[in-house]
Amino acid sequence: MPYKKLRGKGEQEYRDIFDETYCKSPIITFDGISVKFFSNMFDHAFHESADKRQGDKSLFSYNRAEKIMWIKETLEDPTAILKQGWMRGTKSYTSSRRVAIVKNNYVVVIVLFGVRRARFITAYEAYGSIDKILNSPDWV
Repeated sequence: MPYKKLRGKGEQEYRDIFDETYCKSPIITFDGISVKFFSNMFDHAFHESADKRQGDKSLFSYNRAEKIMWIKETLEDPTAILKQGWMRGTKSYTSSRRVAIVKNNYVVVIVLFGVRRARFITAYEAYGSIDKILNSPDWV
């Protein structure tokens, strides 16, 4: 898969790309799961905290936005590593969250509900946490 960066856009242009590519119709994963996206998810996926300890997501991240098409490519990539997601509230792994990993550390997180249906949670490069993610249980 290409995994090319989409550079040279402004925040509104990236927002429009997100709405057009992801929100108008679901993305179907390589294994047939329909993933829905909503416009309000853009801020969570493409903003970062000015103060990493606060987690306020106040700054638009061009680094994240340049990889906007990687979300779709990751979900459609049959070679992605699939892991169970972590639930902070219960402090446990769950198969209702799926983490797809490509390019060594790029992750896309979805939450499954119903039969073959899911909702996008987030996508990011997991620099400091990739080893922990890779050591989580496989998603089956």
